[in-house]
Amino acid sequence: MTNKKILFSVVTVLFWFSLYAYVPQLTNYANEMGASYRLIGLIGGAYGFTQTILRIPIGIISDKLMKRKVFVLLGIICAVISAASVYFLPNPYTLLIARLIAGISSATWVNFTILFLSYYDSSESSKAIAIINTNNRIGQLFSMLFGGIVAIRFGVKQVFLLSTIIAAISLFLGAFIYESKEKSRINIKSNNKDFGFMDVVKNKKVVRISILAAVIQMMVYSTNFGFTPIIARKLGADDLQLSFLTTIFTLPQVLFSLLSVTIFTKKFGEVLTLKIGFLISAIVCILTPFTTKLYILYIMQLISGIGNIIVFTLTMSMVIKGVETNLMTTTMGFYQAVFGLGMILGPILLGNIGDIFGLTAGFIVVGILGLVSVWYTNKLSI
Repeated sequence: MTNKKILFSVVTVLFWFSLYAYVPQLTNYANEMGASYRLIGLIGGAYGFTQTILRIPIGIISDKLMKRKVFVLLGIICAVISAASVYFLPNPYTLLIARLIAGISSATWVNFTILFLSYYDSSESSKAIAIINTNNRIGQLFSMLFGGIVAIRFGVKQVFLLSTIIAAISLFLGAFIYESKEKSRINIKSNNKDFGFMDVVKNKKVVRISILAAVIQMMVYSTNFGFTPIIARKLGADDLQLSFLTTIFTLPQVLFSLLSVTIFTKKFGEVLTLKIGFLISAIVCILTPFTTKLYILYIMQLISGIGNIIVFTLTMSMVIKGVETNLMTTTMGFYQAVFGLGMILGPILLGNIGDIFGLTAGFIVVGILGLVSVWYTNKLSI
């Protein structure tokens, strides 16, 4: 791997470290500060809300300007602001605002992805997607592990300080990442005011893949990154064990991100591999609230992580296949905006069901959506 790829990978790892170090403690931290399940759901959904409304505009503007790096740096700056605001003003409503800002940060992931893809030939796009997703998961993996250690030794508030420092380092290194000036000169027709956006929306394959991505994000952000830690707390988990819970979810994804677009798709095909990923995620989701032992919950998180990364990496790889270079960021922006809807609706849906009928009912409903997606993958063959 060349130096520019290594530097970009380091920046990516640190970026996601800063965004996820406090995630395992997030819901319980809000709960301990007096937030209701409904407010906790809003806090969880806020992260996806700003992503959803910003990813498409960011994609269109980025494609128009053919600039990626400036958006990458703006995203990292938002990561600094998000973590720092909670550290200096810790309360549930600051947490809500901070998650909105974190969503802005995450919205620039589309620019991270396309800029990294520019380092590879078009024939290696699946490989590039797998590598950058692996960097994403490595950042999350180490962030949750070290975040848990900091939380147990110094308190949850200090995890936000850790995130602030790591984001600042990522910003410094990000100033040196490479962006080809030649690739910035790709021509776009001046009379195309939407910069191809309507072409993206009319593409049934892109829309269907994006919907599937939204469902898997709905499942993950309502359970693994949402209410599963509350179940773990009820089973006696401390802050460090909560980090281990999310670390175990992320751990297999480092390996399976690469396997999902290589060995699995060659052996089973893309559609069947997607079905397997959704089936794994749905079954674990339904069984989670019935778990009575913490170690069993750990095992289920491990299995859930495999199902999640299979779906996530495959949909991300499939959505840009055959897409013209000058429409790549718009397409990826649309895809990520749609899956952002899942990140909003998942926590809010489960939170509201949890307040009315209990968390068990919420997990079952979300799991059923995953089972429906197993059937919906058949649409990709049409």
